[in-house]
Amino acid sequence: MSGHSKWASIKHKKAATDAKRGAAFTKVTREITAAAKDGGGNVETNIRLRAAIARAREINMPNSNIDNAVKKGTGELPGVTYESVVFDAYGPGGVALLVEGLTDNKNRTTAEVRNILSKKNGSLAGAGSTAWMFDAKGVITVEKAKTNEETLMEIALEAGADDIGSDGEYFEVTCDPANFEAVKSAIQAKSIPTSSAEVTKVPKSMVKVTGADAKNVLSLMESLEDHEDVQAVHANFDIDEKEIEEASQ
Repeated sequence: MSGHSKWASIKHKKAATDAKRGAAFTKVTREITAAAKDGGGNVETNIRLRAAIARAREINMPNSNIDNAVKKGTGELPGVTYESVVFDAYGPGGVALLVEGLTDNKNRTTAEVRNILSKKNGSLAGAGSTAWMFDAKGVITVEKAKTNEETLMEIALEAGADDIGSDGEYFEVTCDPANFEAVKSAIQAKSIPTSSAEVTKVPKSMVKVTGADAKNVLSLMESLEDHEDVQAVHANFDIDEKEIEEASQ
């Protein structure tokens, strides 16, 4: 998954530090509310809610905001009802995209996502066209400067990880979503900082993209991820870290 760890880490850092923190709060608030609505407000039994609250804390969301989002989901407080939406799409260079969102107006969101794709040389595809290309996985990245592979492997595999790979400046730990919290907690318990940690969709195969197509793909990713209704964008691009670094400046 060359390039993906770098992209995930850059987005993770930006969410916690840049001027778009308000947008990040909005997205995670929606996810908390939707998770609580679907699975209840108990983080011990609702894995999705637990993960959403963990993300909220990573971006320093106040506890009062988290509590209110949970209560809106459980019905203890009035709030907007959000509907899950998934868009299969293709981007420049034949890159497959899977866009996941939460919206209070599906028609509006569909039109706006279609418009973003159109402007960035992408297009919507039929339902299921790209979804089959991705598997749900827990993915945790750790800078190589923070630990060594043998230590990380011992900790992660003991906690239930499936695999540990090397990707540029990062180690990448993958696991079943059910084991994600256990693996992440085991790594952090040993005072090893993670660069990013999330349950995401991992592509089964990659598409190498370079030059203008690479810049256009990353621009499209940025535009989609900036949309208020979009929670996550999964893609199967393989772009060199140098090009990702340049695009993120």
